[in-house]
Amino acid sequence: MSVGTSSAPGAQDAGKPPAASRPPGDPAGLGIDPDQLPDGLVVADEQGHVICFNTAAERITAVRAQDALGQRLEKALPLEDLEGRRWWQLTDPYGGLAIRVGQPERNLLLPGGREVLVCARYVRTRPTGPLRRMVVTLRDTEARRRTERSHAELIATVAHELRSPLTSVKGFTATLLAKWERFTDDQKRLMLETVDADADRVTRLIAELLDISRIDSGRLEVRRQPVDIGAAVGRHIQAYVAAGQPADRFLLRVQQPLPDLWADPDKIDQVLSNLLENAVRHGEGTVTIDVTATASPREDEDTGTSVTVSDEGPGIPEESMNRVFTRFWRGSKRGGTGLGLYIVKGIVEAHGGTITVGRAPGAGAEFRFTLPVSAPAYLA
Repeated sequence: MSVGTSSAPGAQDAGKPPAASRPPGDPAGLGIDPDQLPDGLVVADEQGHVICFNTAAERITAVRAQDALGQRLEKALPLEDLEGRRWWQLTDPYGGLAIRVGQPERNLLLPGGREVLVCARYVRTRPTGPLRRMVVTLRDTEARRRTERSHAELIATVAHELRSPLTSVKGFTATLLAKWERFTDDQKRLMLETVDADADRVTRLIAELLDISRIDSGRLEVRRQPVDIGAAVGRHIQAYVAAGQPADRFLLRVQQPLPDLWADPDKIDQVLSNLLENAVRHGEGTVTIDVTATASPREDEDTGTSVTVSDEGPGIPEESMNRVFTRFWRGSKRGGTGLGLYIVKGIVEAHGGTITVGRAPGAGAEFRFTLPVSAPAYLA
């Protein structure tokens, strides 16, 4: 539906509602359909009759457009503030101060007590002139409430994760300061090693929080360099073997030739570290890493690089598959913040790539991420 043009002011009788037209005119000539807008849009004319009530407004208010069009604004959209006062009587847009240009966004109540975010714009033919159009936007508060709950959960998780290492650090340092002479060198070393490990844990948590902040705000920077993805995986495997894991637990298969990959080496290391740690900690049997050339996730490139990490453990329950990359998801009760895979997904997508989770051939979990080559233009 394209935006039409309503009748000019004065073309109708003063007491007669305007024709129930939808939408209310398109002076800019943009041809925008109000039903395509993500927010609810309600527009009233100079007499206060509703001349536009889009699909989003229908969904948010549970009022049909055909019932609202032509009605007085206060009847079609009966809003109250949080103290129960009638909003349109309180603000009086048509009879109030002529210098007003609108109302800032605020929480108001629909009949039944449902909260909506409402913002209004007063359109006048000239400054301090009579009101020609009353434009009201409506937004559901559920998305904002989900965001607020997510932030509250993040704060609670961070507080919980910080409390344990900081309590340990404080306890050991206070003990050493108060009773230094009473401990042997080996006891002192053990305490200091524990403090050092807990400090590393706090540092990792802070780094995760910074990554989440950058991902959520779209400010995660990717500094692309040539990356040998096979060699990067090999380094992680060697680190696990050096830490005591048996070498035969890992199987690395690299398909040759691979396209030259340009990516942020530090962030790719972060992705590999998280996926391998999940496979080692939560999986069982052999951890298999396949590095292959594949179709690029970007339309303007032919080839990309895919890395698949799979194990032979119990796998991820089918009902949890769609929650794996959300905040605070944990595959088991064995610790962790539940933020790692959320960050992994953010890093992969910042590279223009994709990541999926599924069931491995050996019935374990299988994570597969694909990155575009992203070679600089001068190499094309």
